Amino acid sequence: MTRLHPQPPGIPLPRPSLWSQQFWDGCAIGELRYQRCRACGLALFNPGPICRQCRSGDLGWQVSQGRGTIYSWTVSWQPPSPAFAVPYAPVIVNLDEGYQMLSNVIDCDTTDVLVGLDVEVDFRPVADGIALPYFRPRSSVRAG
Repeated sequence: MTRLHPQPPGIPLPRPSLWSQQFWDGCAIGELRYQRCRACGLALFNPGPICRQCRSGDLGWQVSQGRGTIYSWTVSWQPPSPAFAVPYAPVIVNLDEGYQMLSNVIDCDTTDVLVGLDVEVDFRPVADGIALPYFRPRSSVRAG
């Protein structure tokens, strides 16, 4: 069995845009933020200027509980560059608030990753003021 871990220091860092800065600011303080349309109620991710459903520009930021289930996944054994460690498991997570997010799953074996697996967000710092949102199985939550 092969364990999935966060990426090591030295991977390319995110470059926040005007629309994604709020998301990355939230990650830095342990908040998983997403947008919700105030006109129609749609939860939105990736961040942007208008609602994909009703085209309203009246969007607000909310904080997710960071819980969901894996919708789709794969295990990659080929790094996109030498800075990345393998294996890693890209996942699409269905968040409980009604949106999907692409991330990676950690703190489990490659054989544990399955569609429908209950997961929760786990922020890991990668540089000063920058943290990446990973997901881990809810059953691996440590009592604290």
